[in-house]
Amino acid sequence: MRGVALWFFASAVVYVTLGMLFGIWMSASHDHTLAPAHGHLNLVGWATMALFGVYYHVVPAAAQSPLAKVHFALSTLAVWFMFPGIILAIQGQTEILAIIGSFAALLSMLTFLFVVLRTRAALA
Repeated sequence: MRGVALWFFASAVVYVTLGMLFGIWMSASHDHTLAPAHGHLNLVGWATMALFGVYYHVVPAAAQSPLAKVHFALSTLAVWFMFPGIILAIQGQTEILAIIGSFAALLSMLTFLFVVLRTRAALA
């Protein structure tokens, strides 16, 4: 694994490690108020980004597109904004980071859809 596939997969491993540490912290503190942030970090940061990485590894033609790097940037911004944004929203503060992160995640997925369809059309 190399290139954008590795970027996605390595990032996913970092995010799941952070998610595990966050989960351990919640358990040790007996305060699970921030469980939605923990869940989103693991879902968007680990599961989704790992799947993106596997796709780009299995379909190298997709990874060669400059759009794959844009996809990685959008996915990264989604995690970086969504996770702290959900924490702030749960704490009764501003929701703007969660909103930005959510839209970045949506744009990331739409970009991925475009990459998949375009790559499939090129391979057909």
